[in-house]
Amino acid sequence: MTTTPLQDLAKSLHNCQRCKLAKLGRSQVVFGVGNPRASIMFVGEAPGANEDLKGEPFVGAAGKILNDLLQSADLSRDDIYIANVIKCRPPENRDPELDEVETCKPFLLQQIQLIRPKLVCTLGNWATQTLLERKVGITKVKAQAFYMKDFVLFPLLHPAAALHQGGLLDTLKADFKKLKEFLDRNTKPAEPASAASPAAPTLQIDPPHPTQMDLF
Repeated sequence: MTTTPLQDLAKSLHNCQRCKLAKLGRSQVVFGVGNPRASIMFVGEAPGANEDLKGEPFVGAAGKILNDLLQSADLSRDDIYIANVIKCRPPENRDPELDEVETCKPFLLQQIQLIRPKLVCTLGNWATQTLLERKVGITKVKAQAFYMKDFVLFPLLHPAAALHQGGLLDTLKADFKKLKEFLDRNTKPAEPASAASPAAPTLQIDPPHPTQMDLF
């Protein structure tokens, strides 16, 4: 049976031993799930306990919040691809360490390269700083579009933030509303392939001039 390059990458990481997390209690590598041709990709920080057991990102309490937020933006998990910067659960859900990020980052970049999303929504500080390659707080850059070389980056708070601070749920809802507005502005109706089989709308993002990277 023929496999895709994305499936080959997942298989190559199945029992990854490249960093110390392999020996610190992880159950399995959590590679990522979703539409391999998605035009929108979401990137979180690292698997938690539920994700470690099931092998999928965002299946715990934060995942339920994310599902509701996706629905508010007229998205579903079938539309998008979801992955994390770190593919293995850090002990006690501690923050990733620099060597772990540096070990796993190339595989995230390969995922992005193979999926070729037009929009990457980073969830929280770690994902945002990893892909922006700048140390900047999420509250400063959230719900803004940053035009990178190969995709647009749209940082958002991590859904888990609403679990720790209930008041942030309204902020998340407002930011996902901005995401929906951005998507609505940049989604073009496709020419129907035929009357019986209309084509789906496509996300087309034209970079502004000049780019917005001068915010830093």
